[in-house]
Amino acid sequence: MGAAGSKLEKALGDQFPEGERYFGLENFGNTCYCNSVLQALYFCVPFREQLLEYYASNKSTGDAEENLLTCLADLFTQISSQKKKTGVIAPKRFVQRLKKQNELFRSYMHQDAHEFLNFLLNELVDILEKEAKAVKSDPETSSPPEKIANGSKTALPNGVLKEPLVTWVHKNFQGILTNETRCLQCETVTARDETFFDLSLDIEQNSSITSCLKNFSSTETLNAEDKFFCDKCCRQVILLSSLQEAQKRMKIKKPPHILVIHLKRFKYIEQLGRYKKLSYRVVFPLELKLSNTMEDSDIEYSLFAVVVHVGSGPNHGHYVSLVKSHNHWLFFDDENVEMIDESAVQTFFGSAQEYSSNTDHGYILFYESITAANKT
Repeated sequence: MGAAGSKLEKALGDQFPEGERYFGLENFGNTCYCNSVLQALYFCVPFREQLLEYYASNKSTGDAEENLLTCLADLFTQISSQKKKTGVIAPKRFVQRLKKQNELFRSYMHQDAHEFLNFLLNELVDILEKEAKAVKSDPETSSPPEKIANGSKTALPNGVLKEPLVTWVHKNFQGILTNETRCLQCETVTARDETFFDLSLDIEQNSSITSCLKNFSSTETLNAEDKFFCDKCCRQVILLSSLQEAQKRMKIKKPPHILVIHLKRFKYIEQLGRYKKLSYRVVFPLELKLSNTMEDSDIEYSLFAVVVHVGSGPNHGHYVSLVKSHNHWLFFDDENVEMIDESAVQTFFGSAQEYSSNTDHGYILFYESITAANKT
């Protein structure tokens, strides 16, 4: 890797970003699913900065017990504090903790990068919430944890509504979806909010993220066996049935700062009795607007990372990641890191034909919202 590292440094030359580190991650036997997601998260700058801040403040206390959050914070701190600009780091402690925490990741079999990302973010939230509750219950602690209205409120036994705790993981990744159902009999609209850390999108051949998002928010008619139970119609005794035809749609009510899109490339085929990988060509733009899934929104996102699945099937293969850092695109393949041209990103859209020699397909996309400060 010394040669590869120096090659990367030579390629960037004077343009090597001040204070940035580009380190490959050692593979401990089919841990590429983990490495590819960790690289994407490391180059999610607001998440990285808050994690390093967490590490620094907890290091001073000195009594934090080891968990997945402390192991991740330790790994990111190791990378960011390296004297060398490039090299390889072994995320051994993090991987050991992951396997200890969840038996799903204990085997050396091929794992799913999306399942790992989902588990990791939820686990980080659980740890932060437990720590916040412990701080609040400590009488010596004067400053209460921050609370912000986000998502559904939690009902206490006495009927009082409690605002849910919002961690810095929520602030980065959490958005709110609204599930709207309109009864076609009485025109009453029922709306239900739900939070999300990522959007899982169905995909079609020769499509785009924009069209997938449009389908995600398209109106669906509920009829026959899928009729909707309408409370209002139920109260109107004249009607024989409270099951009514209805129209249903899902839209984004509150977009997240970091939008994670999971392309559903693994589909269960009943005739085959197993999962099959969909190698469909799905174009993902470098800049994305959410106008199709949100009303009155001109919010824009910029692509900064892609987790790529390499291979023809769901139960075997490899994961790599593409990352944008300081206007340069980098290719991370476990221990190896190299520069790639921005135009190379489109080679990971997928295959226009079902049978193709190209098996490198974008699987998880990471977009960051472009603020007014970024645009100037």
